[in-house]
Amino acid sequence: MSITVGDTLPEVELRMMVDGAPASVSSTEILGSGRVVLFAVPGAFTPGCSKVHFPGYVELAESISAAGVDSIACISVNDVFVMDAWGQAQGAGDIVMLADPDADFAKAVGLEVDATGFGLGIRSKRYALVLQDGVVEAFLPEEDGFSVMASTAACVLAGL
Repeated sequence: MSITVGDTLPEVELRMMVDGAPASVSSTEILGSGRVVLFAVPGAFTPGCSKVHFPGYVELAESISAAGVDSIACISVNDVFVMDAWGQAQGAGDIVMLADPDADFAKAVGLEVDATGFGLGIRSKRYALVLQDGVVEAFLPEEDGFSVMASTAACVLAGL
């Protein structure tokens, strides 16, 4: 069963770069305070993620922040070095790049997907969450887990 509106964010260890070095961070520490938009992608540097999903958040980051969002974060089942390099390649700016290397977060929110048939292993489905102090305020999942329609930055912004 997946996370839904009204649920509290699970406590999971994630990874991110801090001052140029990999660091472990708690999901509730990094995502549990203020109003946060979290968008999840199946994989860094993949076509839908790199050409459509992520660029929309970069383009609309200022508008999303102006609508009362304190932080925007991207999460993927990748290692911290890949997420950091992808954020740099995408011009992420202030978007927080979170690595979920063992899919622990994806599993904790019930949104993991077995993509071994595509050579990707266990990954996260594509979705977006709007969180208020660690509680899900809005949940925008992709119906098939991979399309880029419901979880776009434009859809998130429209709902804020």
